[in-house]
Amino acid sequence: MKLIYKKYLFFPLLSLVLLVGICSCKKDNMGAAHDPNAAIVVTDFLPKQGIYGTEVLINGENFTTDTTAISVKLNGIPLKIIASNGTQIMAIVPKRAGSGVIEVSIGGKTGTSKDSYNYIYKRTVSTLAGNGTAGFFNGKGTDAKFNFGGEPWYRNGGIAVDDALNVYVTDPGNHCIRKIDPAGNVSTLAGSPSNAGFAEGKGGEARFSLPYGLTIDEQGNLYCVDPGNWDIRKITPDGTAKLVAWAAREPWFITYDRTSKKLYYNSVTSPAPIYQLNTDGTAVTTVIDGLNFPAGMACGPDGSLYICIHGDNQIRKYDPKTWKHTMSAGSGKYGYKNGLNTEAEFALPWGIAADNQGNVYVAGNGTAGADSGSPDQSIRLVDGKTFQVSTFAGSNIAGFTNAVGEAASFNVPEGVAVDKNGTVYVIDKKNNSVRKIISE
Repeated sequence: MKLIYKKYLFFPLLSLVLLVGICSCKKDNMGAAHDPNAAIVVTDFLPKQGIYGTEVLINGENFTTDTTAISVKLNGIPLKIIASNGTQIMAIVPKRAGSGVIEVSIGGKTGTSKDSYNYIYKRTVSTLAGNGTAGFFNGKGTDAKFNFGGEPWYRNGGIAVDDALNVYVTDPGNHCIRKIDPAGNVSTLAGSPSNAGFAEGKGGEARFSLPYGLTIDEQGNLYCVDPGNWDIRKITPDGTAKLVAWAAREPWFITYDRTSKKLYYNSVTSPAPIYQLNTDGTAVTTVIDGLNFPAGMACGPDGSLYICIHGDNQIRKYDPKTWKHTMSAGSGKYGYKNGLNTEAEFALPWGIAADNQGNVYVAGNGTAGADSGSPDQSIRLVDGKTFQVSTFAGSNIAGFTNAVGEAASFNVPEGVAVDKNGTVYVIDKKNNSVRKIISE
């Protein structure tokens, strides 16, 4: 503990010393006026990495002492400037800035650092709703109960979030769709917890057998697939469930593409196709075929389709113009390993989500019997540009711990969704809960 304390104490003390140095040097540099015709040069900065709130000292040439005339950006995001003495600028890194070069702009001219600043995200895991016990109860936060893992063979990954930050989950053990508002209040949107079957209708009049996959469109309409009924259902924001189409195979996962306004669904079989259709159930076509147990699917901002190839321990990206896969993450070997796309290892990946930047989040445990001993009990992040794989939260050890990053634990994470702000939500199956991950 002493080592950790000293490590994090160093940078505030360093920042204080540097800030005093800048302020004390201001008088000495008053004569070194900014030359509007000369280039802005960024020679170096310190430290090279940090979390939000880190104070960065930027060294260079032809700066100005007028802080109102300076713009400092990281990934295009402005930094708050504390002080400048003409050759040094102190600025504060904001939340979610990301990694990238530092740009200093003065009077229409910009200087860029050679090195990139490495932004370290702080990812805090909490429990949005549920308490570890399988059952049914509508209430707030940990008072609520879900039945995600009442039977080990339940394998749903259905979770979605709307623009108002309401979270929706499929609850197969209770045969219904549940809604969780931003405050953690849980209600039943459609279906009846003690009545499995098939019926269209509003709220408790609707009937589901095994609601598994779930997706959402821009208007907040949900689309649910049910392998027990072999159907695709549309559920409006008021909870009215209506048949869209009968499936060609028992459907397990579904996703909606905001670019093409199309739905895609699949069946976790092998060899298996991916089906495309309109939201009214018409124009059903096979766009991809021959996959080895495809599981979760998600659409990126450009319409690319990301699929967990469960049977091959891979994540693949497909071009919607050619339906050829253009990128893969995972060597194909069963395991838990981060790294470059071809070096990483997954262990039967299941749920998947994509954010507005094309980054992909993977719920790592799709084992048929809900294996707490699986080597992957985490949410993994696949970088949208490089397909580099890292651990977003959790680890290879099962548990039920709210903490930061890899210190947090899940027990068979099966479904994942991401909202417009980058907050991630997880169906934690054997903990019968919905977890929330805030990344800053």
